[in-house]
Amino acid sequence: MIGFLVFVLCCIGLWISIYFTGVFYKWFAPDVFWIPKVCRLKEETCVAILDTPRATLFGIPNSAFGIGVYAYLLLNLFVPLPAIIALTLTLLAVLRSLYLTYSLMFVTKISCPLCFTTHAINLVLFLIILKVIFLG
Repeated sequence: MIGFLVFVLCCIGLWISIYFTGVFYKWFAPDVFWIPKVCRLKEETCVAILDTPRATLFGIPNSAFGIGVYAYLLLNLFVPLPAIIALTLTLLAVLRSLYLTYSLMFVTKISCPLCFTTHAINLVLFLIILKVIFLG
């Protein structure tokens, strides 16, 4: 059951991260057809988030790091990899998510449902991995 939950959360996080990365690099428009209208980035608000200095880390969009984390966790479901790496990646994702949530709420003052969704996914994945490692 936990493996299925991790799978679903990683797929959702990966989907959102690919979307954000594609919009960031202008590989496709924010209103791309394969994103439900309710989830699409709005030009006047959400896309503006991608232009802030907090949208990248070392010049790489946050969402690209998300692709890496979610892909690693998905791979870890099928190929046993060191649990400490998964724990470290999700801890870093949660720390970055806390910073970005603060930034969204108090600096840019933009409510981005997709951003908040990935931040929540990061926290849940971290808690799941923490539970699995320490409580079995």
